[in-house]
Amino acid sequence: MKFPQTATLTLACTLAFGAFASLPAHAEKVLRIAMTAGDIPRTLGQPDQGFEGNRFTGIPMYDGLTQWDLSKADKASELIPDLALSWAVDAKDKTKWIFKLRPGVKFHDGSAFNADAVVWNVNKVLDKNAVQFDPSQVGVTASRMPTLRSAKKIDDMTVELTTSEPDSFLPINLTNLFMASPAQWEKKLAAVPASVADKAERSKQAWAAFAADASGTGPFKMAKFVPRERLEVVKNDGYWDAHRRPKIDRVVMLPLPEANSRTAALMSGQVDWIEAPAPDALDAIKGRGFKVYSNPQPHVWPWQLSFVPGSPWLDKRVRYAANLCINRPAMKQLLGGLMGEATGTVEPGHPWRGNPTFQIKYDPAAAKKLMTEAGYSAAKPLSVKVQISASGSGQMQPLPMNEFMQQNLKECFFDVQFDVIEWNTLYTNWRIGAKDPSAHGANATNVSFASMDPFFAMVRFVDTKAAPPTSNNWGFYSNPEVDALIAKARTTFEPKQRDALLAQLHAKIVDEAPFVWVAHDTGPRAISAKVKGVVQPQSWFIDIATMSMD
Repeated sequence: MKFPQTATLTLACTLAFGAFASLPAHAEKVLRIAMTAGDIPRTLGQPDQGFEGNRFTGIPMYDGLTQWDLSKADKASELIPDLALSWAVDAKDKTKWIFKLRPGVKFHDGSAFNADAVVWNVNKVLDKNAVQFDPSQVGVTASRMPTLRSAKKIDDMTVELTTSEPDSFLPINLTNLFMASPAQWEKKLAAVPASVADKAERSKQAWAAFAADASGTGPFKMAKFVPRERLEVVKNDGYWDAHRRPKIDRVVMLPLPEANSRTAALMSGQVDWIEAPAPDALDAIKGRGFKVYSNPQPHVWPWQLSFVPGSPWLDKRVRYAANLCINRPAMKQLLGGLMGEATGTVEPGHPWRGNPTFQIKYDPAAAKKLMTEAGYSAAKPLSVKVQISASGSGQMQPLPMNEFMQQNLKECFFDVQFDVIEWNTLYTNWRIGAKDPSAHGANATNVSFASMDPFFAMVRFVDTKAAPPTSNNWGFYSNPEVDALIAKARTTFEPKQRDALLAQLHAKIVDEAPFVWVAHDTGPRAISAKVKGVVQPQSWFIDIATMSMD
């Protein structure tokens, strides 16, 4: 991948930002961010565009009951209270949790956050009979907290959440449920013309209006929203957490999915911050005084494999061969050093690592031997098809990375074809599964994922009960031993005991190889030196609220 010359970059940037020419007044402290997303992540409370949506329209404008501590760069992010002060599982019935809420919190529209608001937000994605139920928010939410079934108000500052089975992962999963203002939504519903009689259509129109005039409890408030073009948020001077009360007046977020265009925008002064800069441009970026931040993330960049009848990946020898044929050190060099070499979902030293017998490394000779045993050769290669994107949240540099893998695997008797689709479509297809026509006949999918909690890291991909449409077991993998380990871990509430079970689970998953594990992201972003207080956490996320600008 060659980085274009400066003149070409400037032209590309000018063309890409023709719609963004009018920026806020210089008197304001304005931070301009170019995202990898092809569109503004949804703003109605439950973002799309993967975790880039949570990063830029979720966490800045909204809060959940729980959140990740993003204040440290030298240790993994931990779960901390957000709109819930505390939580505990019922000692007698471990399907029930009591959450004590934070008093005195206001939504951006001035209405109060309380237990009624929590129940309303749970029902927006779980209760099909609720007037505010929104099918468009279900897919990006319910699959991330699959056991949550209901919420009940105990008093104004206490709610009871009920799960379908004991689930020690629930507090972690709730970082994905953002609290939108019921009062603001009711206001939008009241403005829907009376001629719209259908309940579902009225709700849909109310949510569309809410998305353009959103109200959460977060440190930033929506100021301007232009789909596919820009989102502007301004500081919430009344934010409940004084330590996260913003010092930056306004943040402008721009979708720019192509790496070279993002880099051009930064180099020409159109933006102050870009996600995933072009690797070939890192020296030039640093030479111009920009700072490049990166840190190992709980993140996996894999191929997730299909186990439906007829899939070429049903033979474990083939799965092992693919994992052994990838030259990860060379790929790391391709990416300017900004990746970790994946030998599983988590790496040695992690409490969930365990002791897998299959050791993932670059060993093309062993890979060829396995493929020969499976009946393949240079004259008779194995055809595989992978659905990929050209950009997207956490996708790193998907085209050059996949093309690199294609060349590696050719040496080991694989004939790899790609189905390149738009990122959000790929992400949606991920929840629909390999059996659906949307897979276009692909027998693997390339969607990167977060690995900071047990459900996200492992359970949703290998639990038989997580098959589509429930969650992200895209390939319909099923193994009774794996299911039994998941059940034990999910119902174990003592952390060390649960970690021991998760280590057994991870070792079993690596030995079964339902993925081709390739890389861990380091979350590279290039930011102007005038942006101060940047903490690059060991997380998929980052906290804009604590930053400042010269």
